[in-house]
Amino acid sequence: MSNTFGKLFTVTTFGESHGPAIGCVIDGCPPGLAIAPEEFRHDLERRATGRSRYTSQRREADEIEILSGVFEGRTTGTPIALLIRNTDQRSKDYGELLETFRPGHADYTYWQKYGIRDPRGGGRSSARETTMRVAAGVVAKKWLAEHHGICVRGCVVQIGDLVPRSFDWKAVEGNPFFWPDAAMVGELEAFIDALRKAGDSVGARVDVLADGVPPGWGEPIYGKLDGDLAAALMSINAVKAVGIGDGFDVVTQKGTQHRDELTPEGFLSNHAGGILGGISSGQPVVASVAFKPTSSILVPGRSVNLAGAAVDVRTKGRHDPCVGLRAVPIVEAMVALVLIDHALRHRAQCGDVGAVTPRVPGVAGLVPRGN
Repeated sequence: MSNTFGKLFTVTTFGESHGPAIGCVIDGCPPGLAIAPEEFRHDLERRATGRSRYTSQRREADEIEILSGVFEGRTTGTPIALLIRNTDQRSKDYGELLETFRPGHADYTYWQKYGIRDPRGGGRSSARETTMRVAAGVVAKKWLAEHHGICVRGCVVQIGDLVPRSFDWKAVEGNPFFWPDAAMVGELEAFIDALRKAGDSVGARVDVLADGVPPGWGEPIYGKLDGDLAAALMSINAVKAVGIGDGFDVVTQKGTQHRDELTPEGFLSNHAGGILGGISSGQPVVASVAFKPTSSILVPGRSVNLAGAAVDVRTKGRHDPCVGLRAVPIVEAMVALVLIDHALRHRAQCGDVGAVTPRVPGVAGLVPRGN
């Protein structure tokens, strides 16, 4: 089922939304990294449901158990097994779905592929699985920060038609929308409340930026850094598009505008998102991710049952009016996992090359856009 991600730093996740537990095994983590269960709490809480009225009201404790790979508070270089026990399942909410397929979900495709499916909360296709990606990302983020000074951070930059009118990283963690314009929070609250009352949902865009990535990471042709980032970000539930740097905006740009010119003082722009030829340029790595509106809504939709007969489906239970609102830590985690994997791959092949000159400074990575 392709449940393992990465080449040298690998992450294998397991478990279902309404099973007894979810977990992951991290293999290839360098030894000696200090890590403790409480260090996972911050990012797991950022991802968690039930923390505000704007997300699903499922409330999981998300307490990490470290089963292996850590001795006396430090990684040993052996596989790190992490476990989180599910504590707030409501499987009865999905009883009516045993015989039907929710439109816009993986129900139908899982059935076609495996001939069997777990209907409880989507089973393996549930966003619950991303909890373990965030946990693995905590390890990756800490190693990247300690060894390379890399900071990975993200924010929501579009909900429906709403976009920030100003940008301040300090505002992002101060509201339940991960929104960089504090003055708009009331407007967002009203918008999401109206969606919930209507029983509908909406999509969102998340931007992520990695500051401090050195030049040289990435492998040409089939191991491109941007290619691996795109694959990793597309693997997140509900993601339908990924852009690197200016993304789809490059379609309307001229070459004279898009090319990131170099001067002895540094790059003049970052339209390429910090990656040229699949290799990091030393500029901030920038990516954008588009999340579709969740299909778990109260408005009835047409579908078929196992007999092939037409039915109307109205999804009950606890669901997000905008799934992108809690996607920021997931996006950050996937970027961090790609970066640590490429850091180790680069060290293995090209560690003896060292820094070469000239080394051109990048533009400041304050706003996650290309210009």
